[in-house]
Amino acid sequence: MVEKADSASLLMKHLGQRYVQYVNRTYRRNGTLWEGRFCSCLTQTEDYLLACYLYIELNPVRAGMVRHPCDYRWSSYAANAEGRPNRLIRPHYQYLCLAQSDTQRCIAYRDLFKTDLDADVLSQIRDSTNGNFVLGAERFQKKLNPHSTNVPHAARRAGPQGQ
Repeated sequence: MVEKADSASLLMKHLGQRYVQYVNRTYRRNGTLWEGRFCSCLTQTEDYLLACYLYIELNPVRAGMVRHPCDYRWSSYAANAEGRPNRLIRPHYQYLCLAQSDTQRCIAYRDLFKTDLDADVLSQIRDSTNGNFVLGAERFQKKLNPHSTNVPHAARRAGPQGQ
């Protein structure tokens, strides 16, 4: 639902330029707002979008900040799993396809958290985001970037350590 290909990047750029000045002045600090650069990747919706939702919602849990995604104030879990209104969140079509009613959709979303995110999917999300690779099936990747020199995930991992 991105209106321009670089919308998220521009938002993060402007946020980094403007908001960091406010934070630095207010709290008498200096430096950047985040530790590293903003990273993103083009994602195959059908197979990976909800996995990305889980990845994002579970980041504060993996970092030891909270015990459950519902405990993290800035998470979209409250909107997606509990149905709490949030004017900043527009439900994606793939999320809406979880169920017909809002109540059933929230239940279906909560059910996604009952099993761990597959380690390979977790690795693919991280690799694609950090490397600015397309996240999706190999066919999807080739369709979007037929001349890519990026080596597919499995081949990259089978380097010297895997021999």
